[in-house]
Amino acid sequence: MAGATVAVLGAGGTMGKAMARNVMAAGMAVRAWNRTRWRAADLADEGAHLAATPAEAADGADVVLTMLADGDAVIGAMDGDHGALAATERGAVWLQASTIGEAATARCLALAAEAGVPFVDAPVLGTKQPAEQGALIVLASGPEELRERLRPVLEAVGQRTMWVGEAGAGTRLKLVTNAWILAVVEGAAEAVALAEGLGLDPGLLLEAVEGGPLDLPYLRMKAASMRDRDFAPSFRLALAAKDAGLVEEAAGGRGLDLPLVGTIARRLAQGAAAHGDEDVGATYLTSAPR
Repeated sequence: MAGATVAVLGAGGTMGKAMARNVMAAGMAVRAWNRTRWRAADLADEGAHLAATPAEAADGADVVLTMLADGDAVIGAMDGDHGALAATERGAVWLQASTIGEAATARCLALAAEAGVPFVDAPVLGTKQPAEQGALIVLASGPEELRERLRPVLEAVGQRTMWVGEAGAGTRLKLVTNAWILAVVEGAAEAVALAEGLGLDPGLLLEAVEGGPLDLPYLRMKAASMRDRDFAPSFRLALAAKDAGLVEEAAGGRGLDLPLVGTIARRLAQGAAAHGDEDVGATYLTSAPR
């Protein structure tokens, strides 16, 4: 698929823009669309075709890559008269990389089947910097015969692709990994707040765990941002709260008793109400000593 054309829907977002740039850098053409058009305008200066509608972006594309905030945004970009599926040509593949949960992924599968478009469920692990570096981890699931066709696109955006089964399995694995990631962030927030409340420098926490099995790069990164009150967004708190809700929904649908998941979801939602456009580390502000 080298030399292919990729429609990137959500090309004005932090993740979508980085992915579009990496696809172009790998020698593929990009047709970009974003609901707020000006957010993707700089891609046109870099060689992308900036489309007015998802359908225009998808016209002539070999791959339609969706990287949008939630399930409704993905469905809205793909369905309807001006949606990408209205213009997707025979043989094109829908590569769905957004984190949208099980119910929305099932809706996408049904929509793709109705349109006769192959669907690959491929949410990603990583935030702003890995996306810019093409170092995401792709959790791909879908028809095995599409793996080689999609390899150039996946290699452009990620450092590693895991193929984990039939479409939908990638989303389920993303929910599991998000449960862990968000537990680390909320745990770091409360540990830093506790240290400060006890009159300690939070840096002592990092020193205490340094080099041992409890030492995590992500803990260090988030704890440092909390200590310094630096919440420039790498992964917005509002999106983290949305993702936590998807984890809670999936657990509840299986009858699982996971109280930590529910507590973290409520805590992130509380923080997002005031600090949703800041980094997920801003959940710390809900617990910080006053």
